[in-house]
Amino acid sequence: MIFNRNATLELQPAGAGPALLVLDNALREPEQLFDYAVRHAEAFKNVDFNAYPGLYLPAPAAIVQELQDLFNLRVRRHFAARRCLRMHCRLSLTTLAPDALAPYQWLPHKDSHLLAPGQCIQASLLYLFRDQRLGGTSFYEPRRPAAEIGALFNDATQLPAAAFTQRYGLPGGYLHGSNEYFECVATIPARWNRLIFYDGSVLHSGDITAPELLSSQPATGRLTLNGFFTSTRALS
Repeated sequence: MIFNRNATLELQPAGAGPALLVLDNALREPEQLFDYAVRHAEAFKNVDFNAYPGLYLPAPAAIVQELQDLFNLRVRRHFAARRCLRMHCRLSLTTLAPDALAPYQWLPHKDSHLLAPGQCIQASLLYLFRDQRLGGTSFYEPRRPAAEIGALFNDATQLPAAAFTQRYGLPGGYLHGSNEYFECVATIPARWNRLIFYDGSVLHSGDITAPELLSSQPATGRLTLNGFFTSTRALS
């Protein structure tokens, strides 16, 4: 058994959206997964399939299976998820400097844009670093009407950085706290071996306030284990 199934799941509010689940002391021996990432440091690759600002490495098969089992046994009922259809899991390293980010990486994001009707998605994140200054995770709600937020996200994928800042007045870099477009409704601080679960349709972002500490080395960087669970939605 890799995950500590006796660890307590705590529910934390996140504005008007679904609650967040926090599980401390998640892995029975977290050093084993940490050491695996360190040993395979050269195998991490640039993320080229979504907006994640860094590197990734596929997670070991045993971890993937146990994380899905944990989700099925203890987590999905909290999110009205019925049957898990597919699951993805990877080790991740946030590495990009603030001035290397594209405008769409300045904004919070959702994981739910490719869902079919009747489906929902949940996500998990396990912190595998001890330096809490590397940052936890924040959750957001929009402060502007949906049409304005939609235009903002569209322009973030189309406009160069300078033009986007001129139009919306948003500075480049990692998002921290609230601004005129998004209200930060919850922040989960990073903690070694802390695992969080959240609804992928909720806006969220890494809460990175000390980007100068980011590194491409798993031994010292912002190393996480990220999981994504697409499920059928439970009948209401």
